[in-house]
Amino acid sequence: MQPDIADKPDAYPLPEIIGQVRFEAVSFEYESSLPVLHDVSLTARPGQVVALVGPSGAGKTTLVNLIPRFYDVTEGAILLDGRDIRDIQLKSLRRQISIVLQDVFLFHGTVRENVLFGRPDAREDDLVEATKIANAYEFITRLPHGFDTLIGERGVKLSGGQKQRLAIARAVLKDAPILILDEATSSVDTETEMLIQQALERLMVGRTTIIIAHRLSTVRNADLIVVLEGSRIVEQGTHAQLMALGGVYSRLSEVQMRLNARQT
Repeated sequence: MQPDIADKPDAYPLPEIIGQVRFEAVSFEYESSLPVLHDVSLTARPGQVVALVGPSGAGKTTLVNLIPRFYDVTEGAILLDGRDIRDIQLKSLRRQISIVLQDVFLFHGTVRENVLFGRPDAREDDLVEATKIANAYEFITRLPHGFDTLIGERGVKLSGGQKQRLAIARAVLKDAPILILDEATSSVDTETEMLIQQALERLMVGRTTIIIAHRLSTVRNADLIVVLEGSRIVEQGTHAQLMALGGVYSRLSEVQMRLNARQT
């Protein structure tokens, strides 16, 4: 099992970073002899959008969880701007990363408090601007007490799309150079999906973005698509390159297109 994650005695805070994330021969296992990732090497360059695709259980979520050190690699290293992340103070490392996941983390408090969780010292105009970028401002102002409305435990008083947009607003406010996204529009209506996608596109500008992609149609324009299968990277390239290759990605894409055609 993994030990508790902690700073090394000589860990140092990060200066301003440009946001290159590099996996060098990374392997990981939760339990001995049960590998989740094996010999993974890839580079997300500053400002790039990198999409992780593959079947369930291929290791996509585990891979992104290694970047903020929710777990530490078993073998190999993850480098941020050339520095091993294990040599960086944990608080300093995580300050450089924003995460928007399917299972949104919201606590029992007001809208304001939940968004400010991204940057507690933010000014009011920055808070408002972040919610506008996230397409959240309009629904917030319709709530009984606006930004001071209590949203309940885990945001129980909000819809799924509203919770997602608050999470995006929080990430906008934090303004970290590295962004991790887990696609989260599969259970919302078409109009809400459009609002979330617009907000995500604004959030991604100028950031190194790593996306766990469930629907391949949403990542066709990614700078790099990484295909995981059986704990390994089996393909890397652009959409056009991978479709021409005729391998795993091409087969997954064709299956999804057929399923979409049946549903329309």
